[in-house]
Amino acid sequence: MLRISIVVGNPKPKSRTGAIAEMLVARLFPAASRDQRLIDLADHAADLFAWPSDAMAELNKSVAESDLVVFASPTYKASYTGLIKAFLDRYPANGLKNVVAIALMTGAGPGHAMAPTVNLVPLLMELGAVVPVRGLYFNMEKIEEAESVVDAFASEIDGSLGALRPLLNAGPERVNPATTRTGI
Repeated sequence: MLRISIVVGNPKPKSRTGAIAEMLVARLFPAASRDQRLIDLADHAADLFAWPSDAMAELNKSVAESDLVVFASPTYKASYTGLIKAFLDRYPANGLKNVVAIALMTGAGPGHAMAPTVNLVPLLMELGAVVPVRGLYFNMEKIEEAESVVDAFASEIDGSLGALRPLLNAGPERVNPATTRTGI
């Protein structure tokens, strides 16, 4: 069973940003194959800046132990929210090592379409997460088309992961430079 976390950095609890993230996870994995946890940071705002915080340490630990994490944030000032930043600041270097992460951001128009890829993906990679695809920017002007937009992104993720399968199936000798070079 896959351990999946959705971390939502919208200051408004039970936001549309969280709903889009949940929709994406549902499109990627059948319910029977996943143990899913939604962490709505708005519900933990009082603890985010408390040092130390047992509650936040438990949340950080559970996210770091996930197989997949969707980090979802509305776009604020062309970037992710302070809630997401404060949550991620609690990790040490490589604190998300071997966690597969997807960056998802929502916004009011097309002007910030690169925000998840340009702003959030590098932060996740800095923390050691494996980020296999560009970030998803969901334009809230297209909320009526949410299912088709999310389906298209889920297909893109499937395609990217599918492209990696031959490398993963080739075994360790595929990535060992000593066995792939000849004549050197």
